[in-house]
Amino acid sequence: MTQKFDWLCGRITTATPVTADYRGTQNVRRFMRSQCGEAFTFDRPFTAWIKNGAPKTMGDVVQEWIRRNRTA
Repeated sequence: MTQKFDWLCGRITTATPVTADYRGTQNVRRFMRSQCGEAFTFDRPFTAWIKNGAPKTMGDVVQEWIRRNRTA
């Protein structure tokens, strides 16, 4: 049985797996801003990608946000 991750106050790293109980909490927002910069925001397509059930880590989430928001 997999232990649930505490998205409210657990220590998030780039190695943290995105679990079925993932939540876009303030803790997640702080982590994402620390990795992506103050311009970080969630939008519906990005949130749907995070929650699509495919195995990923928070490092993958960071890289995907950067890829989607890269300026040409």
